[in-house]
Amino acid sequence: MPRLTDTLFIGVGGHVVAIDRSTGQEVWRTKVRMSSVTTVSIHGDRILAGAQGELCCLDAATGSILWRNKLRGLGMGVVTFPDGGAGAIAAAAAQAAAAATAGR
Repeated sequence: MPRLTDTLFIGVGGHVVAIDRSTGQEVWRTKVRMSSVTTVSIHGDRILAGAQGELCCLDAATGSILWRNKLRGLGMGVVTFPDGGAGAIAAAAAQAAAAATAGR
């Protein structure tokens, strides 16, 4: 298992995926929700993931889901984080544009 500092965490297609930075190998993958956009924020040994209006906390070493918050009453939108909100919005816009282009 690589050290957490050697791990890249990405959100895609309702999953959070841990990738070893030096080899590109997948370390673990956890499905958090059915969604095309998944945002990720790293906080030490915890990963916060937002997908379709729900917030999850994962263990960074194993990918195990530690807790979920359905954020009731707030809708199914993109969950953004102070440390990556602009990136999440840009990713959502790019995915929407790609889907629109693919449907032509």
